[in-house]
Amino acid sequence: MTKEIVYFHSLSSPWAYLGGPELHRLIKKHDLKVHLRPTTILEENGGIPLRSRPDARQEYHELELDRWRKRLNIPLALRPAHYPANPEFSARMVIAADTLGWNALRLSHALLRALWSEERDILDAAVRVDVANTEGMNGARLLEMQESDEVQALWEQSHAEASAAGVFGTPTYVFEGERFWGQDRLTFLDERLSERS
Repeated sequence: MTKEIVYFHSLSSPWAYLGGPELHRLIKKHDLKVHLRPTTILEENGGIPLRSRPDARQEYHELELDRWRKRLNIPLALRPAHYPANPEFSARMVIAADTLGWNALRLSHALLRALWSEERDILDAAVRVDVANTEGMNGARLLEMQESDEVQALWEQSHAEASAAGVFGTPTYVFEGERFWGQDRLTFLDERLSERS
């Protein structure tokens, strides 16, 4: 039985980055088909961008990031040089890769790694092209495609789907209509997927 999930994530989310390896493990374990839906924090559903939160919440966010990067042994800069970063441009590049049938999930993780571990400026088109090329993809083609009407429409559709699904923060994984918000909920997703074996 083929299992499918919808993966809503922001291309600036440290939590999507930290959850990447475990998501890949679940893909292999459950032979998952993943429908990528890059999006942003959805304020209409109650999402609150990090930099607009009170200082105490921002400080705790950093504390949690530090705990998780150590727990998962994943390199991550707590205050990367180029954060916050508008995720739209990277997201549209990932959507372009997805429309071509390329490994958009791998590209997504590489862009997040560039931001959160390598401290590169993913708003710089040349950086995004280099990241895509390093992953064996034609970065120049993706850069051109990300400006197309088709990809722009898919970006807007992805956001609309996230809003309709009740997503407010990322990453959010949806299986059979059930939401799992945050990389720390992947254990629950794993359990739910196992029940459907």
